[in-house]
Amino acid sequence: MNIIEKLAQEFNIKISQVENTVQLIDDGNTIPFIARYRKEVTGALSDIILRDLDERLNYLRGLETRKEEVIKIIEEQGKLTDELKEEIVKAEVLQRVEDLYKPFKQKKSTRASKAKEKGLEPLANLIQNMEIEEGTLEEAALPYVDEEKGVNTWEEAIAGAADIIAEIIADDPEFNSAVREKTLKDGYIVSEATDKEESTVYDMYYEYSEPIAKIPDHRVLALNRGEKEKKLKVKVKVSVEYIHEFLKEACIKNEKSIFAEVMNNTIEDAYKRLMAPSVEREMRNLLTERAEKEAVKVFAKNTEKLLMVPPVKNAKIISIDPGYRTGCKVAVLNETGKLVAYTTIYPTEPKKDIAGTERVLLKLIEKYDCNVIVIGNGTASRETELVVADFIKKNNLTNVSYTIVNEAGASVYSASKLATEEYPDLDVTTRGAMSIGRRLQDPLAELVKISPKHIGVGQYQHDINQNLLDSALTNVVEDCVNRVGVDLNTASASLLSYIAGINAGIAKNIVAYREENGKFKNRKELKKVAKLGEKTFNQCAGFMRISEGENPLDGTSVHPESYEAAESMLNKLEIDKVEISKGGSKQIEDKILKMYPSEKKKLENGHGKGLAALAVLVDDKKDSKKSLSKSIEKMAEDIGIGSMTLTDIVSEIKKPARDPREDAPTVVFRNDVLSFEDLKIDMELTGTVRNVVDFGAFVDIGVKNDGLVHISQISDKYIKHPMDVVSVGDTVKVKILNIDFEKQKVALTMKI
Repeated sequence: MNIIEKLAQEFNIKISQVENTVQLIDDGNTIPFIARYRKEVTGALSDIILRDLDERLNYLRGLETRKEEVIKIIEEQGKLTDELKEEIVKAEVLQRVEDLYKPFKQKKSTRASKAKEKGLEPLANLIQNMEIEEGTLEEAALPYVDEEKGVNTWEEAIAGAADIIAEIIADDPEFNSAVREKTLKDGYIVSEATDKEESTVYDMYYEYSEPIAKIPDHRVLALNRGEKEKKLKVKVKVSVEYIHEFLKEACIKNEKSIFAEVMNNTIEDAYKRLMAPSVEREMRNLLTERAEKEAVKVFAKNTEKLLMVPPVKNAKIISIDPGYRTGCKVAVLNETGKLVAYTTIYPTEPKKDIAGTERVLLKLIEKYDCNVIVIGNGTASRETELVVADFIKKNNLTNVSYTIVNEAGASVYSASKLATEEYPDLDVTTRGAMSIGRRLQDPLAELVKISPKHIGVGQYQHDINQNLLDSALTNVVEDCVNRVGVDLNTASASLLSYIAGINAGIAKNIVAYREENGKFKNRKELKKVAKLGEKTFNQCAGFMRISEGENPLDGTSVHPESYEAAESMLNKLEIDKVEISKGGSKQIEDKILKMYPSEKKKLENGHGKGLAALAVLVDDKKDSKKSLSKSIEKMAEDIGIGSMTLTDIVSEIKKPARDPREDAPTVVFRNDVLSFEDLKIDMELTGTVRNVVDFGAFVDIGVKNDGLVHISQISDKYIKHPMDVVSVGDTVKVKILNIDFEKQKVALTMKI
């Protein structure tokens, strides 16, 4: 089975879909472009499937390359047999290829290699064959004693030969596979404290044991961190007796042989000295890789939800970055995100100037007509929130509300080269306050300025493979940005750099061109940007919007390559392009149905005749959808375009540049606040999900620390992962199960 056939089988799709998709990828097309504008070619594969297929394609190609390398190396050694070559060729995972290659791999100097240099390989073969049943070990080994080669006694000869046999056993691919499988199935991860007297966050792991087959990913990462911080010792344990018996059964050919005891001891040495450490490393690596992949998936899903939080439109914001000694930095933003004022207030210790804070806030609200106060969730957030809530209540500001925003990464951005280039005249703290406020106005546009791993919606993000994390999160940001699209005349270089086909350099060139020549009037003008060639234009153009441009289609997600078809359709339906810029043509589907009544006989037989019957059909959602689909197919055939592409064009013209974030839960605003002391067992509250991890979800219920809904308290039904039920940004109803006033922790349940 070749790679294409294998992918088709694994993804349960047609071979033609795989062939076409692979060709598109190999031609340098980006995943967002393929998913959005090549549906006819791929059979409408989603961006998720396309990315998984691309990843799997790379793995399988890497596997084939490695097979070729291994075959070539073994062949050059003159040791390649037809059977071995066949085993390598049919290997389905990289681990199997490496197992087969292991006996032929060039090693550093080992006990076995030194024994071979001393001429003890024939003795090793003699012992391994176990054919001699009479005589003594001394008699068998004496011919191999050679002081010139460093073999001074018959005991040394036996020991050297045993080392050779031990390495042969340890390198055997079938033995390795069996031992690995046994360890994976029946082995345990055990941990103990490096200092039992010291109390740490790893107390629960001081005397801990859990089956390898059942240990959850978050515990694997916790153990790894504890080991890295030298608070824990972590080992793999498995039934040694079983493995010894398995190896002896495979290697002991003659119990009556004078070499039986030597072989028994050699087998035990092979496992303890060579196999066990290797398999333990493999098990730890396997668990870590699995846990890292799952952690990255969780992080990616959380990041996607956070990025797709709807923008809060028409918000005139007072953004507060809380602090103690140096005060709280304040940035005032108008509805477009422009900085109109900034200052510092001191509502917290040590100054605790609440009266002065209230005067400043009231003055800013009156002067700039602010309607939302945004507070970062970092240091002093709780204390600042209490002052703000009391201020709103005291002044009866019914048109002013506040919300808490996750400020993770704001300090990273504010001190970055990018922030310095964007706002060279502002200090770091003011930039940070601006970033917090803009996260409410347009989360996606602001968060793309920060490395995704600093957004803080995952678990153990600093412990896992950073390349894996960066790659996955970059893909998520890219998918989100392209799903939403960007305004070509207002988008920052950071935002533009995530558009399909655009790199950081071209993004800067687009901004530079815009600053020098003014607003883009049409998409074609993109071709005048330095280093933006035809291929890049083809990838990016559909995701760039130009509002109030020369061509109304430039304000939609319709790709320029489809303009001719779109205009042909509009002409047939007698719809003026100007209607698009006015908000689309709501009657477009009705007009298509009228022009192409796809089920005429059914209409006449079941509902009367003519347009009256058509109206009945349009009202019937199920039949209408079916009828419209067939009508679009006929129109697509007339125009000379794919029906999937035409369907997308129709959807876009109905509601041009629709923002998919509109479907996400809206931000929760508050006018009042709870203190931790107000909380009581069984109290029911409404909160916002701030983070989702393997073991539960953290919910903001209006107190300093987010409450935890353990996975067992999320649903009455069994769920594999909290993400099966909740996502970052969701508004949920919870009830308080337990309160730890000392540690300021709250346990919640969603089983209400």
